[in-house]
Amino acid sequence: MMKKLLVGTFLLLAFISCKKENELIEVQIPDPEVETKQTAYGNPADVKVDEGGVFKMKGLKYAYDDLAPFIDAKTMEVHYSKHHLGYANKLNKAIAGSDLELKSIEEILLKLDLKNTAVRNNAGGYYNHNLFFEILTPKGTGAPTGVLADAINTEFGSFEEFQKKITEAASTQFGSGWAWLVVTNEGKLAITSTANQDNPLMPNAEIKGTPILAIDVWEHAYYLNYQNKRNEYLTAIFNVIDWDVVNSKYTTIVSR
Repeated sequence: MMKKLLVGTFLLLAFISCKKENELIEVQIPDPEVETKQTAYGNPADVKVDEGGVFKMKGLKYAYDDLAPFIDAKTMEVHYSKHHLGYANKLNKAIAGSDLELKSIEEILLKLDLKNTAVRNNAGGYYNHNLFFEILTPKGTGAPTGVLADAINTEFGSFEEFQKKITEAASTQFGSGWAWLVVTNEGKLAITSTANQDNPLMPNAEIKGTPILAIDVWEHAYYLNYQNKRNEYLTAIFNVIDWDVVNSKYTTIVSR
């Protein structure tokens, strides 16, 4: 492509030079179209924690605008590069110089001191958002398959009934919080919800278990596009859930 442009430029200039022997006219040729996708919202890979922070941003497997129209680009950009980054930086600051720097995020949450609100809020926010962004995809897989589908049918009767129940858990969570699909310590699936940045790994969880699906119902997750219509957001999000990832998490847990 570049060679063609250079040849074209040369011929055009030569033609003009011959026409006007002593006058060379500069002709502007537009740049070739850039194949790499450009967005007005930046690149998630450029979002980094403050220097020295132990817990890092994990990145996204999609661009900010890839989940539209179900989740708009501006919401994704603010959610990831402002809110999520804020939790990561505040978590790193809260644990700086302590033995918590040597632990995984799961270990921190499982043995959490609930009175340490800085760690509780920001470790929860960091873990919760990592899972939330991980289970989203521009190519929503519609519904689970394989062993996860079988487990959902066994526990809830059908996928439709499961969807109804987790949507209810999310829609009735008062104020800010999360809805979860977890694998309990007994290896069963359960739906639960938590307030603020709490999650089912924490000692105070009503239903304890390992989360495999997280739905964020903080207003920053949907308000720019849906305003106060949380249920519309909850309907839309099922179009961008990566059930392959959720299934992989489930099979890993139950095969231990």
